[in-house]
Amino acid sequence: MLILSVESSCDETAVALVKDGRCVLTDQIFSQADLHAVYGGVVPEIAARSHLEVISLLAERALTAAGITRADVDAVACTYAPGLIGAVLVGVNFAKSAALALGVPLIPVHHIRGHIAANYIAYPELEPPFLCLAISGGNTMLVDVRGYTDMHILGQTRDDAAGECFDKSARVLGLGYPGGKPIDDLAKRGDDTRYELPRPYVGQNPYDMSFSGLKTAVINIAHHCEQTGEPLDKAGLAASLCRAVSESLVGRTMAAAKELGYTKIAVAGGVAANSRIRADFTAACEKAGCALYIPPMKLCGDNGAMIGAQGYYEYLAGRTADSRLNAYATMPL
Repeated sequence: MLILSVESSCDETAVALVKDGRCVLTDQIFSQADLHAVYGGVVPEIAARSHLEVISLLAERALTAAGITRADVDAVACTYAPGLIGAVLVGVNFAKSAALALGVPLIPVHHIRGHIAANYIAYPELEPPFLCLAISGGNTMLVDVRGYTDMHILGQTRDDAAGECFDKSARVLGLGYPGGKPIDDLAKRGDDTRYELPRPYVGQNPYDMSFSGLKTAVINIAHHCEQTGEPLDKAGLAASLCRAVSESLVGRTMAAAKELGYTKIAVAGGVAANSRIRADFTAACEKAGCALYIPPMKLCGDNGAMIGAQGYYEYLAGRTADSRLNAYATMPL
């Protein structure tokens, strides 16, 4: 089954062609990072307009790159939630139009389910059940993946996501937007014990997380040094931040795996590109005797291939939509 898949939830426009949920023929991606960098973050109106300008071109480019025609497409999948509402609407409306014009099924895909499915592309042998930590820019959640479309949240952030913590910390350190990679690069040159940062625990659920306090602690340290003239060890602060985030994520994930008896652990989303998190998960899984699945860098960030991968399994489960499909800024997993 060949699926034309569309992703437009934030600041990347992507159109991919995916066969049977695992084989990616092409994934055409346009990043808006340069458009938003001057503002220090994503501007929703600019994001939506940019998606509108390039999405048709990317679809044509995808067909050409894969060497196929419109008649070869069996279905159209798209991210319909969650995300910036104007941005998501562009992708949804394009997908609805394409499905109608081609006379093929329309498949709505939850963005986080797409991130989890990126692992199916990277690891053809991976099948549910397994435990997955989904850490994208605006979401952080620990998911019990019982089946391809049967997923249950064990814990999630109560406030800021890990990605937001990195982006906002990068801004106060003068590293620009997006902040994940600059923070990671800077941290490699620093002492991760230089600053003592909090690891919050919230409520009765040991798997819930919070990163607002951690973000605030970084901002307070930077502002204190600026106001008092005390030298700020930016590399040390970045390294201490990466350590704090990683320990919060890895510790909870491994505890959940032990409690539930899982020996397969996956990580997904843009924050999974962080080298400290990848290294700590590798070490923890080796120690616990667990198999670790983390997508390559190109599949960590938003992309169309992951939507096509999950779209295939949503289709098999009978989850299709018609022209009444809407976009949603928030949506339970």
